[in-house]
Amino acid sequence: MSLVSLRNVVKRFGSHEVLKGITLSIDEGETVAVIGRSGSGKSTLLRCVNALETVQEGDLTVAGIEVTAANADLNLLRARVGMVFQSYNLFPHLTVERNVKLALKRVRKMRDAEASEIAHAMVAKVGLAEKLHAYPDELSGGQQQRVAIARSLAMQPSMMLFDEITSALDPELVGEVLRVLEELAREGMTMMLVTHEMNFARTVADRVIFMHEGRIHEDGPSQEVLRNPRTPELKAFLAAVLH
Repeated sequence: MSLVSLRNVVKRFGSHEVLKGITLSIDEGETVAVIGRSGSGKSTLLRCVNALETVQEGDLTVAGIEVTAANADLNLLRARVGMVFQSYNLFPHLTVERNVKLALKRVRKMRDAEASEIAHAMVAKVGLAEKLHAYPDELSGGQQQRVAIARSLAMQPSMMLFDEITSALDPELVGEVLRVLEELAREGMTMMLVTHEMNFARTVADRVIFMHEGRIHEDGPSQEVLRNPRTPELKAFLAAVLH
C-alpha cells in the first residue's frame, strides 16, 4: 500500500521551477534513497512531502492525508511523518531526556511519567541510554544526531524523512548514525532519505531515486540503479561521488 503518492507535483520559488512535474509513490515499509547533485531538487522534494513547502501544481497524499487539499491537517501530517535535518536543532539548555520528551508533553499532552518512559526507550534504541541526563554540548555530533532521531521516533510516526543527516558529521561519526537507520530499515520503518552515502544507498535502501534538474531521472532497485546507470547524467554523477 502506498504511504506517499505524488502526481505531477510542481514547486516554484518565484519564477524558478525546482520540481518539474514529479510523479512518485512509496510503499509502506520501503526505504528510498534520493540522490543527485546539489540543486537537483532533492531536499525540496522531502520538504514538500512534509508540507514544509507548499506545491503550486499537482496532487500529494502522505500517510492518508491529502496534503494539497485546502483544509489539510498539517499538524496531523507532521505527527505522522517525522523529519530529521542536517542540523540537530536540539535545545541546548535541556538534557537528552527532556529534548526527546518535550514534544510528547506539548503536542501529545502526555503525562510526564509516560513521556519519560517513551523517551528512555527511544534514547536506548539509538544506543545512548547512558547519555540520558547529558546536555547537547556534552555530546559529539553523531550522538546529537542520534538524539534528534530518537526525538522524532518518540512521536511514533508512520514514516521518517532524513535530509542529508550525515553531511555535517566528521567521517568517523557517520557510521554510528547510519547504523541506526539500518536498524530502522530492518524493522520495516518507511523511510525517505536524501544522502550522499552511496554505499549505504546500495546496501540498505530498497530503492534509489536519482534526481536531475528538478526531475526524477532514474528510479529503481538500489543495486540495479547504482550498478547499471542508464543515463549519462547518473553515470557522470556516480563517477564524481565514487572517485
